[in-house]
Amino acid sequence: MGGTLTVSVLEQGVHSGDASGVVPSSFRIARQLLSRLEDESTGRVKLEALHTAIPPARREQAAIGAKVLDTSLFKRFPWAGSTAPMHEDLTELVLNRTWRPTVSITGAAGLPPLENAGNVLRPSTSLQVSVRIPPGVDAKAASAAVSDLLTRDPPYGAMVKFTPGTPGDGWDAPEFAPWLTTSLDAASKATFGKPLCFMGEGGTIPFMAMLGRKFPKAQFVITGVLGPESNAHGPNEFLHVPTAKHLTACVARVLHDHATRR
Repeated sequence: MGGTLTVSVLEQGVHSGDASGVVPSSFRIARQLLSRLEDESTGRVKLEALHTAIPPARREQAAIGAKVLDTSLFKRFPWAGSTAPMHEDLTELVLNRTWRPTVSITGAAGLPPLENAGNVLRPSTSLQVSVRIPPGVDAKAASAAVSDLLTRDPPYGAMVKFTPGTPGDGWDAPEFAPWLTTSLDAASKATFGKPLCFMGEGGTIPFMAMLGRKFPKAQFVITGVLGPESNAHGPNEFLHVPTAKHLTACVARVLHDHATRR
């Protein structure tokens, strides 16, 4: 979920020499408003309406997944210079990307390119605010809470508008039936030589939330190929073929177990 935050302080741009120290910067006001939503030092979202209680079982699974993935959890990203991840604890990184809300600024308007930037105080600043929410948080209610937080009592009485995007709920799979856990673990050991692990995904698949509501007692196995150096959903998308074959074998075994179980 998310939307566009627009802060307006003037009808048109004016020379900064005339307005500096008199007219507040729309960018500074936008920065103040964002600080209501997120702690800029830690990245923690301050709005409690966007948080949810993390199930103990998911915490345990996150710890196992973090141990298996180790530093590949963050080293797979193309870091610039000496940039470091948000936390040294790998389990916390897993929980951050799956069970905690996060805020990202994914676009901006009102800022001229550097080669055209002059001593002009701009009339407004617009920022595209992307807010990822965890399962268990109602997306429509969260969107309303973010809108209220950003527009209520704006600094200097500036004109502030928040235009929400289309919100989407997160989804948490129901607890596995014993036969399915046994089947998946056996398939993983037989094919990969390693036990079953669970991993959440930070992105939203709205179709799964819809299916979960429609079939609340159904069992779901949602997986995909993200083997060595795969580049799914990105430029020059490709998959690791040996891993894809192994995954296909695992799914086939689980389907067989399902079809033959009593």
